[in-house]
Amino acid sequence: MSATLPVLSLLETRVLGVLAEKQRTVPDSYPLTLNSLVSGCNQKSSRDPVIEAAEAEVLVALDSLRGMSLIVETSGGRASRYAHNIERVLHIPTQSTALLALLMLRGPQTAGELRLNCERLHKFADISSVESFLVELAERAAGGLVVELPRQPGARENRWMHLLSGAPAIEERAPARAATPSGDVTVGEIAALKANVARLEAEVSELRAMMGKLCAELGVSAG
Repeated sequence: MSATLPVLSLLETRVLGVLAEKQRTVPDSYPLTLNSLVSGCNQKSSRDPVIEAAEAEVLVALDSLRGMSLIVETSGGRASRYAHNIERVLHIPTQSTALLALLMLRGPQTAGELRLNCERLHKFADISSVESFLVELAERAAGGLVVELPRQPGARENRWMHLLSGAPAIEERAPARAATPSGDVTVGEIAALKANVARLEAEVSELRAMMGKLCAELGVSAG
């Protein structure tokens, strides 16, 4: 990674990842307020690891990121709002920012998992396209931002992880999955797809609850 950029903490990368994610998924609410940012950091779905960060801790992380020019604070209305500045500081395209965001939010993933998980941030044409951007990030002249991890025993694909928090401690772990199913779909892609389905089901439940509440307030039937 770039020699001019210090090693970031887990919370600092989580803040950056949330800002990059929400810029694409909820553009009408972006830049984010502090409350929205804290909620995004502590989100239970699509996060690995799941954390419980206090507002004061997020403010400290924001101050640190502001000092590195990685976030921008804007004033307006009743609350300050925050936006990321990843592309300008790291000199990378939006596609690479989307991949970095997923790695910061969900930890090491294969190219197949990244392609599926990245659907709402950027639609990659195929896995080869994802791999091309990952290689570009790994081979930056200013210093690699991602690294390809050694293949785990029994795995078909290598995982990638970001280097914003420093180099990884490589460890060998026994495979915890069954044999890869036949066809072109990998186990990692299936797991990522199941996670996406669970997230979508949760979002549908929330929308139904909001619609029921709205209909009750308006005195109309939700049917």
